[in-house]
Amino acid sequence: MRALVAGAGALDDAVSKHMTEDVVMCRPSTSLHELMEQMTLGRFRHVPVLDGGGQLAGLVSIGDAVKLRLAEMEAESRAMRDYIATA
Repeated sequence: MRALVAGAGALDDAVSKHMTEDVVMCRPSTSLHELMEQMTLGRFRHVPVLDGGGQLAGLVSIGDAVKLRLAEMEAESRAMRDYIATA
């Protein structure tokens, strides 16, 4: 996408001219906090997930990570409200 912003001529370039060479990857065991930190620092919107054998197991988007974090925060908030209500 960055290449296309510079002009439509990028469509004729080899993919290797514009691709990310050092891809940041994660494992299924990577914590959400660590993943979001990597994505934020590296300014990545997608991170490949490798299984134990080094094979591609999936792809995590920043939207996936944010949605999960929001769900966690809502559960924490609900638990705190329930705790306060029963205290």
